[in-house]
Amino acid sequence: MAVQPEGTPCWADAMFADLEGAKSFYGDVLGWTFGESASEFGNYTTAYANGKPAAAVVPPMPGTDAPSAWCLYLASPDAAATGEKIVTNGGTVLMEPMRVGEFGTMLLARDPGGAVFGVWQAGVHEGFETEMGEPGGYCWGEVFTRDPKAADTFFPAVFPYTVRKFDDESMDFSMYDVQGETVLGRMAMGEDFPADMGAFLNVYFTVPDCDTAVTTATERGGILRFGPMDTPFGRFAALSDPQGASFSVIDVTRTEGEMPSTSPA
Repeated sequence: MAVQPEGTPCWADAMFADLEGAKSFYGDVLGWTFGESASEFGNYTTAYANGKPAAAVVPPMPGTDAPSAWCLYLASPDAAATGEKIVTNGGTVLMEPMRVGEFGTMLLARDPGGAVFGVWQAGVHEGFETEMGEPGGYCWGEVFTRDPKAADTFFPAVFPYTVRKFDDESMDFSMYDVQGETVLGRMAMGEDFPADMGAFLNVYFTVPDCDTAVTTATERGGILRFGPMDTPFGRFAALSDPQGASFSVIDVTRTEGEMPSTSPA
């Protein structure tokens, strides 16, 4: 897969205290297999879907006790310049640009509403090699936030997004487009979300059958947070894995209803 346009989700990874437990869980739920851990990069371990790099898992760095969470990386031709835009527009750089061997350069950041995300400037590692909608591969990402106006201002100021909003006023949802393609969503968090739940970027992985994936996940100690639900985009469910990392699964072959109409924001 070629280097993605700026602002396009291009990679996802997560830290797990129990790395073998995470590999076993996601292997069962998403059908992933795993490569050898790269000891020179903190035992970073690539997950594969049908032999193609789909994501990665890694143990936490010594001395850190951050909870397990998936991190979605957005493509940038210049991570340092993107970091400057993040700060200028009210975000926070949590980890300054760091070169990862010949693979590329990464940074970690937080938007004004508290959602953490990554930035990836590709070297030899360009990102996901799975195709959109391929079982086990990344499918979609959404910014869940309690400050939707701030998100809709911040992200297009940092990345070359144009913003469209659902015409249905019962749902405060935006879509971020790059070069005419929708690459990311933004969902307002309402009262149905726990009060102590902070903003986050939700990562969706494709599965051949949503209900089967939910059953497998819950049998393996995961928690069903929402769904399964049929939508025009596919049948999806929101889950937390046994170590607390939130993610969603979606069967894009099972759709119901008409696509919602949108208008420029």
